[in-house]
Amino acid sequence: MGLGILSGAAAGAAGSTALNAATYVDMIVRGRPASSTPEETIEAIDDRTAGSIPGEGETRDNRVSGIGSLSGIVTGVAVGALFGVLRQAGVRPHPLLGAALTGLTVMAFTDGTMAKLGVSDLRQLGVSDWVADLLPHLTYGAVTWSVLAALQDD
Repeated sequence: MGLGILSGAAAGAAGSTALNAATYVDMIVRGRPASSTPEETIEAIDDRTAGSIPGEGETRDNRVSGIGSLSGIVTGVAVGALFGVLRQAGVRPHPLLGAALTGLTVMAFTDGTMAKLGVSDLRQLGVSDWVADLLPHLTYGAVTWSVLAALQDD
């Protein structure tokens, strides 16, 4: 199980890097700003918990931004670890299916969290919004599953 967790975490880190790169390419191509949803999600969590992010003004805003970015990496590494354990346990679908399942899982986790917290209303998204969200997550899945296959190849 340890090998599954470690190889999955490494694969998830690679996938997270690919997701971020795909997102930045989209920002360049479409000329769009960075998403504020990571920060909004952290604010929503902070509003619902007893703890409070320290600082005021710009200092606190910078912390929220850093936590938002770090939470994306943590999510990607955790989902990678999960799929690493599953793959190590013998769950080995066709590579395209494995990649799609991995990408859709990380997308469901992030989008589901935002919806649950009221940060995003997924019912209001248009087709172009879904495509813009789906492509980086599928990129994550393809890279994560490919790295897992390379690390766990028997």
